[in-house]
This record gives sequence, C-alpha cells and structure tokens, in this order.
Amino acid sequence: MQKITIVEDDPAMREELVLLLENEGYQVQAVTEFTEVVAQVRSFGANLVLLDLGLPGRDGFSLCADLRKTCGVPIILVTSRNSTMDELRALSLGGDDYITKPYNIPILLARVKAVLRRGGGLAEPDVVEAGGLRLSLTRGTVSADGRTAELSRNELRILAHLMTHAGEIVSRADLIEALWDSQIYIDDNTLSVNVTRLRGKLEALGVPGMIRTRRGMGYQYDGA
Repeated sequence: MQKITIVEDDPAMREELVLLLENEGYQVQAVTEFTEVVAQVRSFGANLVLLDLGLPGRDGFSLCADLRKTCGVPIILVTSRNSTMDELRALSLGGDDYITKPYNIPILLARVKAVLRRGGGLAEPDVVEAGGLRLSLTRGTVSADGRTAELSRNELRILAHLMTHAGEIVSRADLIEALWDSQIYIDDNTLSVNVTRLRGKLEALGVPGMIRTRRGMGYQYDGA
C-alpha cells in the first residue's frame, strides 16, 4: 500500500484529505506537530508528501528544501495563493507538482497518481548497494573496499539509476528521461561527459569496468 504524508495546518482541510485519500486506498499520515517534519516523513516511509506552503513557524518552501536535501520522496505543494512566482519557486526547490486551493478533487487525485507513477510509487532509499559499491544518496558519495569518492549531482543520479537497474541495459534516452524526472536537465553530450568522469572515479576506487557501454543500446552496470 502506498503511503502519503499530509502536512497541512488547517484541521478541517487535513481531515478531508485524510478521508479522501484513505478512501482511494492509500495509507495516510497526517502531521499535526510541525517540528521535526522531515523526521516524521522519513519514519513513516512516505511515498509522497502533500505539503502546504502556509505553515505555522516556517513556510513550506524551506521545508520542501529540507526534504529534498535528505530524501527523494516526491512532493506536491499546495497553497491558497495563486501566484506564478510561488509556483516557480516551489518547483525550483524540488517540488514535483503544485496545486492551488480550493481543490478540484478529481484533478488532485489524478495528480497524486501521476506523481506516484513517475516515482515508481516507492520512497527512494538513502543507500543503494550493488556489485560491491555502496552509494549514499544523502551524502553524495560512493564507496568500495574502504575507499570513498565524492560525486557531483549528475554523477550521483546516473550511478543510482544504473545501480538500481544492475545487469540491465539502460538506453541513453531512458537515462536522460530518468534524470529529467529528478529535476536534472542534461543533453546527450553532457551525459557522455558525466559517464566518463564517473568511470574515472570508480577506477580510482579500484573498481574499473563497472559501467559498460553497449554500443547502439546504452549502458549496463555490471554489479548485478
């Protein structure tokens, strides 16, 4: 069952959302204490967060930024303000979608399903392990045999996608599309440059040849 965390300070709105989403078959966590929200989301293992921008004590923008720094859970930001600048800021901070109040319920449910579908409906792990490599998504590092290397954001997302599809051939187009879903916008040439740099860092760790080029098809991580 997919899990959704609601971060909404209006009790009536929060209760309405809980009932609506539970009736749709989701497991729902309603946050009522707005301290340590990130810890609550992580503890629950949310697959999606509905995050109101107008929260007591701090706004949803800063909370969105904190969530995005520490976990890859999809975020739909909701607000009563219909402002293009608010929407742009929300998306630039890593929000996956933006909805204004009052809700159109069918549209809200459709967007929830769409965001969950793009994210696979699964909370992103903090650590990915395959083929002797340990990739920390929160620290931005990869480790092998006691050695550690720091990765750029692009390198991190590329390696994470290849490791989670270990043994499979991932086309360049699929890899670029997966990066776009993570708010990383690169072209084919930039992908090649990042893969080359990533291979260099893995070689320095003593694990060369982990990313193979399958000509005419794409890349394959050999750590299955």
